[in-house]
Amino acid sequence: MKMTELSTPPLARKQPTETRIHGVVLRDDYAWLRDRENPQVTEYLEAENAYADAQLAPLASLREELYQEMLSHIKQTDVSVPFRDGAWWYYSRTEEGLQYAIHCRKRGAHAAPDADAPEEVLLDGNMLAERFPFFAIGGTDISDNGRWLAYSTDTRGFRQYTLHIKDLESGETLPGEVERVGTLAWAADNRTLFYTVEDEQQKRQYQLWRHTLGTPHAGDVLIYQEDDERFNVGAGRTRDGKFLVLEAASHTTTECRVLSADAPEGGFRLIAPREDEHEYSIDHRNGLWFIRTNDRGRNFRLVTARENEPGREHWTERIAHRDQVMLEEIDLFRDFFVACEREDGLPRLRLWQFAGEGPQAMPAGEIAFPEPAYSAHPHINRIFDTATFRYGYQSLVTPSSVYEYDVAAQASTLLKQLEIPGGFDRALYASERVRARAADGVEVPVSLVYRKDTREPGRNPLYVYGYGSYGYALPLGFNSNRLSLLDRGVVMAYAHIRGGGDLGKPWHDAGKMLVKQNTFTDFIACVELLTASGYGDPHRVAIEGGSAGGLLMGAVVNMRPELFSAVLSHVPFVDVMNTMLDASLPLTVPEYEEWGDPNQEDFFKYMLSYSPYDNLRPQEYPAMLVKTSLHDSQVMYWEPAKYVAKLRTLKTDANPLLLVTNLQAGHGGASGRYDYLKEIAVDYAFLLRELVVVSPGT
Repeated sequence: MKMTELSTPPLARKQPTETRIHGVVLRDDYAWLRDRENPQVTEYLEAENAYADAQLAPLASLREELYQEMLSHIKQTDVSVPFRDGAWWYYSRTEEGLQYAIHCRKRGAHAAPDADAPEEVLLDGNMLAERFPFFAIGGTDISDNGRWLAYSTDTRGFRQYTLHIKDLESGETLPGEVERVGTLAWAADNRTLFYTVEDEQQKRQYQLWRHTLGTPHAGDVLIYQEDDERFNVGAGRTRDGKFLVLEAASHTTTECRVLSADAPEGGFRLIAPREDEHEYSIDHRNGLWFIRTNDRGRNFRLVTARENEPGREHWTERIAHRDQVMLEEIDLFRDFFVACEREDGLPRLRLWQFAGEGPQAMPAGEIAFPEPAYSAHPHINRIFDTATFRYGYQSLVTPSSVYEYDVAAQASTLLKQLEIPGGFDRALYASERVRARAADGVEVPVSLVYRKDTREPGRNPLYVYGYGSYGYALPLGFNSNRLSLLDRGVVMAYAHIRGGGDLGKPWHDAGKMLVKQNTFTDFIACVELLTASGYGDPHRVAIEGGSAGGLLMGAVVNMRPELFSAVLSHVPFVDVMNTMLDASLPLTVPEYEEWGDPNQEDFFKYMLSYSPYDNLRPQEYPAMLVKTSLHDSQVMYWEPAKYVAKLRTLKTDANPLLLVTNLQAGHGGASGRYDYLKEIAVDYAFLLRELVVVSPGT
């Protein structure tokens, strides 16, 4: 690396390597940055951080102003809505000045916690995190009798979790740990724990183990091993508590096995054998399996099967497949179920009530939502025999809220809405939904939020966020941090582009594999529509995306750099070819079902046509802030590092290009809530500078 003063960017040395495949030579000058143990790699990352610090130093006062603003909109000491599970009510709370939540419970009757019951602290994230710069709690599960807590922790950010078991009666954590654990599930005997473990190479959950309390983990029994590298395994319980479920799933195929929860030493029974492109999920009620399946169409249908005859030849249809409605989930209870659906890009919660003990159910209404763009989803519902259903609701202008729906009365009661201190007035803000026409005529939804009294058609700075991969539907939740941009006149937009799941599985299919380019051209069409319609100044457009959304950022700035003023790219997946050609990396083989396998020539050529790292070229690029983490297990730090190193040698403009590496975190960035706010303040200060917006009202 060529060392420079902080006023000029560092230049990484070139060390060419070549990969020959399908008659093409891929040249990579920066593959050496993969060597984490090489001191020169650390030196380069630290030099980039120092350069970024120097370039961002003039924004110190703005960063502090933004941090204090965002902090002022957070109720720092708060408590979540308690939920019942057995004889206990569980909740989490935060305290001012503490980085992490404290997880607690109280005893209580059917309706609410006992007012005089003492609080029992289950896990205090602040105490557990004391010796670590990064801390996260992974999976948790409590035995049916409420005594044993199984939980996992990550202290590096690599999303590699360690299993612990705590005796909630004594408060002691049992000796012995297991590394690389994933899902956790107690059997009904209150002494048998099932857990999954990931392999060391692909970082996928591939084994299911059984542990018996009071025995060393060395004696744990391997129950199942998944050898197909496309598949991950997970364990859980049906809501009625009667069965343990072992699920093996790839991006496109599912296989479920079940075991009676009160016979944990028995063998798991297969529901339906795996078939390529067949996905299904299961739950249980009164001797019947309720199976959500895509065997008759991409948007799924609901069927039932008798407990002892689960095969597909015995399935009876309850909700038919619909071309325009995605059946995303079924929440099953004793007397009713909730069909969680997505229609026209928006979530729907539709209720069905059982006529009796049998499987017949009749439509029982739909929970109504008042806004044009919103997010709604089941909340925590642990009780199978219940007359109520809890759900979460929020929108771009409505804070996160928890409601309880009375099925018989068909009425919702607000239990808690997140309090937004610091002078938030919902009436000042508005949200809209518009549609952009893509090049092939498809209409792409875009959700917008802005402050009404700062709107000036054609003059507002514009921020556009996108993702568009894995069938992930972009949630439209409330975020108080956004107020710092909205109050400065920024119009914020969320593009529901193909590749995501916003309009069901076909929307995902239309933006992956050999039609992935639709994701990028959809995003460009959204930006063009917004500026042409006066939602933003075409000369002041900022865009943001992370992970697969970082791939989006890299692709669109290669294609149309003149459209954008500033780019914020988090942990971006930009080195598509080198990553997808390396089957030793975590996630590569399972990802073949999303991007394609470049060992096949047609996929190779198509992926090469859009891979951001491989398509960088001499031209002007917008201002860019690229952020990564040293311990990222999903997009390795060297992808954005190589991308920035190469781009520095090609860009023909004087716009800032900054690489910031968090040396103590993983894919999600900082773990503490205050540290995370400081990271967001950096992002916003950078964007506001490049959009020529410094303070409210300018």
